[in-house]
Amino acid sequence: MAKQTSAAAPPPPPPVPIRAVPLGSALSDRYLSYALSTIMARSLPDVRDGLKPVHRRLLYTMQELRLDPNGAFKKSARVVGDTMGKLHPHGDQSIYDALVRLAQDFATRYPLVDGQGNFGNIDGDNAAAMRYTEARLTDVAQALLAGINEDAVDFRPNFDGAEREPVVLPAAFPNLLANGAAGIAVGMATSIPPHNVGELCDALLHLIKAPNARIETLVEHVPGPDFPTGGVLVEPRESVIEAYRTGRGSFRVRAKWVKETLPRGQYRIVVTEVPYQVPKAKLVEKIAELINAKKLPMLEDVRDESADDVRLVLEPRTGNVPAELLMEQLFKLTDLEIRFPLNLNVLDADQVPRVMDLRQALQAWLDHRQVVLQRRSRFRLAEIDRRLEILNGYLVVYLNIDEVIAIIRSEDEPKPVMMKRFDLSDLQAESVLNMRLRALRRLEEIEIRKEHKALTQERKELRALLADEKKQWQSIAADIQELRKEYGARTDKGRRRTGIVDAPPPVDMPMDAFIEKEAVTVICSEKGWIRAAKGHLEPAAIAELKYKEGDREKFWLHAHSTDKLLVFGTNGRFYTVGIDRLPGARGHGEPIRLMIDLGNEQDIVELLVFKGSRKFLVAGHGGRGFIVPEDEVVAQTRGGKQVLNLAEGEEAVTCRVVPEGADHIAAIGENRKLLIFPIGEVPEMARGRGVILQKHKDGGLGDAKAFVLAEGLQWQNRLKGRDELKDWIGERAQAGRLPPTGSPRATRF
Repeated sequence: MAKQTSAAAPPPPPPVPIRAVPLGSALSDRYLSYALSTIMARSLPDVRDGLKPVHRRLLYTMQELRLDPNGAFKKSARVVGDTMGKLHPHGDQSIYDALVRLAQDFATRYPLVDGQGNFGNIDGDNAAAMRYTEARLTDVAQALLAGINEDAVDFRPNFDGAEREPVVLPAAFPNLLANGAAGIAVGMATSIPPHNVGELCDALLHLIKAPNARIETLVEHVPGPDFPTGGVLVEPRESVIEAYRTGRGSFRVRAKWVKETLPRGQYRIVVTEVPYQVPKAKLVEKIAELINAKKLPMLEDVRDESADDVRLVLEPRTGNVPAELLMEQLFKLTDLEIRFPLNLNVLDADQVPRVMDLRQALQAWLDHRQVVLQRRSRFRLAEIDRRLEILNGYLVVYLNIDEVIAIIRSEDEPKPVMMKRFDLSDLQAESVLNMRLRALRRLEEIEIRKEHKALTQERKELRALLADEKKQWQSIAADIQELRKEYGARTDKGRRRTGIVDAPPPVDMPMDAFIEKEAVTVICSEKGWIRAAKGHLEPAAIAELKYKEGDREKFWLHAHSTDKLLVFGTNGRFYTVGIDRLPGARGHGEPIRLMIDLGNEQDIVELLVFKGSRKFLVAGHGGRGFIVPEDEVVAQTRGGKQVLNLAEGEEAVTCRVVPEGADHIAAIGENRKLLIFPIGEVPEMARGRGVILQKHKDGGLGDAKAFVLAEGLQWQNRLKGRDELKDWIGERAQAGRLPPTGSPRATRF
C-alpha cells in the first residue's frame, strides 16, 4: 500500500503593512468620528419627530411587540432587552432610564409610554428595577408611529444588518416642541422646553396660511413653554420673542403659591407647583438648610404635606412680614425660581445640526408631514392598483365561471391556460386559483363590484391629491384640526398648566431684614483665620480663645450679624464681607482668603465694621495718602475695590477712621520722626495715590492718624497735649523731627 503524503500547509498570510501616521492626525480623525457619533446618534433630536435614536428605537420595538394603548402591558425588561438586542447595543440601564422618562408625567408633558408600577416621583426618587415595572404605548406614541408600515419613512439596517429600523418616525404629533428635549453633544448642546400642543396647532395652522409669518405673530399663538409641573412664567414678552427669534435664550419660571390666612393676623404660604425638573425633596432640604443657617430668619419652618398633588407649607415667624417680600427672598435663594434655557439645536432633515428659530422648527415638521402624506398616498395608490387588478380578474371569472371550472378540472397546469384564454395577468390568475368555492356566490360578486367602485373612486382622489399641493396642505391642516380638538385648551389633556404673568417689578429688599440680628464679636488672627463669637465678649474672654499653633490674636471688634465687615489689605483694596457669613467661634474659624480674593502675599491692614458716612485716612509705605469716604469703599464682589493705588513693590500701611471734628493729621515714619499738619492739606478722594504726607530719608511711613489738636494726641495710652506738640506742627510733606521725650518708641500710634 502506497504511503500517503500529507497536504502541504498553506503559506502564512502576508504581514499587514504598517503605515506611519502622525499622532495628531490620528487623534483628530478618531475624535471627529466620536464627535459625529455623539451628535447624530445620541444627543441631538431630529427636528421631524423630536426623538433621539434611543427613544425612536424604544417606540418602534414596543410597536413590534404589539404594546398598543388598548392592549396588555409587558415587562419593561422585555422591552429593554428587545431594544438592546435588535437595535440599540448600549447599556440596558441607559435604555431603561430613557423608557422611564418617557413614562413620567412630571418629566414629559405628553408621555409616550404608559407605565405600570413605580416609575419614580417628583421628589427625585428613582424608578423600580425594570423587572418590576410594565409598559405599553400611549395614544401620543401611536400617533408618532402612525403609517410606519405604509412606506411613510425610510428604513436602514441595524448595527449588525440582521434587522431594519426607521430613520425617523412619521410623527403625526409635533413632538419636538410639545415634549421638548435636552442633550449635551461634543461642542454643542440642545435644550428645548415643552409646549402646549393646542397652541402649537394654532401656530401650525397659521403657518400653513402664511408661510412667511413673523415670529411676533407666532408668539401670539405660542406665548411660551408649558411645563408638565406647572409653575408661572414671568419672562417679559420681549425676551420671549427674542428667544424664539434666535433659537437661544432662557425663560424665568417661578413656583406657584398661595397665601392662607390664619387667626390672630398670622398666615402661611402654600406652594402648589414647583418649577420644571426641580426635585421637590431637595428643594425642601435647601430651604431647611437656609433656615438653620439663619439666612431666612423670617421663616420659621417648612413642611412637605404633598400627596398626589404638591403642597409645601412655609411658616413665617411673624405675620408682620409681607408674604410677597418673603417669597422674593425665597425666589432669590432657592430653586423656587429657575431660568430654563432654550437652545433649539436640532438635526434637520439632512441630518445637519443647526439652531432653528420657532418658525423654522414648525415649518420643518410641516414639511415632514407633507413628505409622509405623499409617501403614504403613493403606497396606498399602489395597493389600490394591485387590489383592482385582482378584482378585475375576479369579475372575469364570474362572467365565465363554467369555463374557468372546466379548465381547472381538466388541465394539469390551469394557470397558463387561463392567462392565455382570458388575457389575465400572473397576479390575477394566481388570485383566481386561490379563491375559495364559497366566493363563487352571486352575493360575493355584488360585494366585489361595490369594492371595485369604492377603490376606483379612492384612486381618483389620491391621484388628485398627489397632483395638487394645495389639497395636500388642506389634508395636513385637517389632521392638525383633529389634533387640536383632542388636545385643545378646553380638554384635560391640552389645558395649559404653566401660567403666564407680566414680569414682576424689582423689589427693594434690605438684606439685613432677612438676617437675624444678634450681637457678635469678630476675631481675626495674624494668619487671617476669622470667626464670629456670639455676644459682645469682654477682653478677658477674648484673651482665652485658642488659636492654631504659631498663630495669635490680631484684630477683634464688636458688631452685629446684620453688619458688613470692611477689610483693607496691603494691596490697597477694600473688601466687603457679610458678618452673617463668618463661621462660629467653636473652632479656629476659616481663612478669610476663602471669602475674598486676598492673595497669600498680601496681609490685612485693618478690619472695620461698616457704619456709613464716616471717612478714612489711608496711606502707603511710600508716604502718600488721602482721605476717602466710607461709602466709596464698599465692594460688591470677592475681588474687592481698589482704592489706594500703590507703586510697584509698595504696600499700604494704615487705614484710620477720621474722628468727628478732626483738624490735624499726625504722621510718623519708620525713622521715628513725627510730623503734625492741618487736615485741610490732605485731599478727599474716591481713589488714587494721594499726596505726600511725610518725606522720609530712611525707610518709609510707619503710621498716620487724624485727631483733634485741642484734645491732644493719644499715643499708646500716653496723651500729649497741644502745648507739648507745638514744635512738631508744620506743613505736609516735611520730614518732621523726633518725638517728645518720654514718647513711646513704637512707630505706630
